[in-house]
Amino acid sequence: MLKKIFPIVLLSSLLSFCQGDSSIVTELYALPKQLKEVSGIVYSNSTQLAWVLEDSGNANKIYGLNNEGRLEKTITIVQTENIDWEDITKDSQENLYIGDFGNNDNTRKDLAIYKIDKEALNISSAVPSYKISFSYPEQTEFPPKKTKLFYDVEAFVEYKNSFYLFTKNRSKDFDGTTFLYKVPNQAGLHQAQLLGQFKAEGDYQNAAITGASISPDEKKVILLSHSQVWIFENFSSDNFLSGKVKRVGLDHFSQKEAIGFKDNSTLLIADEKTKKTGGKVYLLDLNNID
Repeated sequence: MLKKIFPIVLLSSLLSFCQGDSSIVTELYALPKQLKEVSGIVYSNSTQLAWVLEDSGNANKIYGLNNEGRLEKTITIVQTENIDWEDITKDSQENLYIGDFGNNDNTRKDLAIYKIDKEALNISSAVPSYKISFSYPEQTEFPPKKTKLFYDVEAFVEYKNSFYLFTKNRSKDFDGTTFLYKVPNQAGLHQAQLLGQFKAEGDYQNAAITGASISPDEKKVILLSHSQVWIFENFSSDNFLSGKVKRVGLDHFSQKEAIGFKDNSTLLIADEKTKKTGGKVYLLDLNNID
């Protein structure tokens, strides 16, 4: 769950968007009214649904939305607790994974990822196939000093049987740095491996990383903030941050926490509902980006 957006910043940004109508994101539909804090989205080709979840304080459920935004499926993930579910992703076989790794205060020692088998997406309740637990070897204090709050995550992808987590920097004197960690897609307890880092441009409200996705052809990785995306390509290894990067301003500011590729050039973005704004799903077409 995010720090609260400054109302003045939000209002001025929304007014600019509405008056200029210059955003490169297009509104697709409003989320169902009961989904006010969507924190992750992934599109499943096998079910033809966009699967979403909500973060801390909400039910241990995932929700399948059709292309018009209607709620088609609700699945309770039994034998789990939604401590702070922050993202959802899939593997190449269309199995889903829930990231229970939200860690606002950098105090958690129970970080986890749950596998939901694709065959379970046809029923109303499902037991995770297995649980992946992990920790960060660089973290030795719980919590660290306020200048070292590096261990919150709201964004991850699955690639070649491993998970790649992009941290959300909550440190005092925020400088845009996000760290990339690798965790094996295997049941059990693991030490996350630090692969690299990237410095996003902007202040906390515009450059803290809130979502990630990898394209179906595995040639692009995209990171999301409230107002921008960063597109990584031409990476030669699984350190995606070492590839060519392009920053794209969305000209639309809201509490965006979820992004997922629908195909190799089309992305779905969802934001949380805050008062009378947000709570919608948008389309971002990479073909429209110069």
